[in-house]
Amino acid sequence: MNILVIEDEPKTSAYLRKGLVENGFTVDVCGDGVDGLHAALGAAYDLIVLDVTLPGQDGWSILKELRRHGLLTPVLFLTARDAVPDRVKGLELGADDYLVKPFAFSELLARLRTILRRGSGRQADVLRVSDLEMDLVRHRASRGEKRLDLTPKEFLLLALLVRRAGEVLSRTLIAEQVWDMNFDSDTNVVDVHVRRLRAKVADPFDKKLIHTVRGMGYVLEERDGSAHPAAALLVARRPLDGLVRAGVIRADPDGYGLSILGAGGKPGLGGRSFSGGPGVAAG
Repeated sequence: MNILVIEDEPKTSAYLRKGLVENGFTVDVCGDGVDGLHAALGAAYDLIVLDVTLPGQDGWSILKELRRHGLLTPVLFLTARDAVPDRVKGLELGADDYLVKPFAFSELLARLRTILRRGSGRQADVLRVSDLEMDLVRHRASRGEKRLDLTPKEFLLLALLVRRAGEVLSRTLIAEQVWDMNFDSDTNVVDVHVRRLRAKVADPFDKKLIHTVRGMGYVLEERDGSAHPAAALLVARRPLDGLVRAGVIRADPDGYGLSILGAGGKPGLGGRSFSGGPGVAAG
């Protein structure tokens, strides 16, 4: 779940980011109202935590603009303005909740989860794939009767894979969602954490759920023994690529056919060519 925090106090925003990330959320932070409004209108967020007193543009006008543009993303005001008229104003403008600073993080988290359980932003508390079960509220994961001992990052990584089960996730996407960083091809942080996660979630069990799709990324899914379609296509291409490099066959420009070459690199076997999908030969 993606949360946008619009807060100009660095210590508060850092505290919010740390706590929310530890609880399985992906967090973006903006330090002024103008940037916050631009971010809220330019990306899809599941919830926005919004201060009232901000440089550039205040929280009241930000919420007005969001609703004027038809953006119904849930908003929780988090502000030091504790007067009853301010609370009423925030709720009447369309905020989903209003929490006064100083605040207890546990209360903020409970309020966020309550908001997310409503309507289109509803978040399931328990996720299941095959015999794997994750309780997002209690931060517990298990396979069958066996409890899984996961670090906070491993839990967050597994939650991402489970939420998008059956979808091949690239290393870039995983790095952005779990570590909130741009992926550097020279780092193996994603591979290392997936390997550690697999040692706990997959290796001890007969049924493997975490799979590598070579050249693409990782996928969590229950398989019946057949490979993921994307992986099958890569496997089919591999031996053919070797023949292309050896000059035995030639791929047609559109990628949907192959020609067998004779002497001098000219089509052989009477100019026969074969087709069967991108990069895959069919007899």
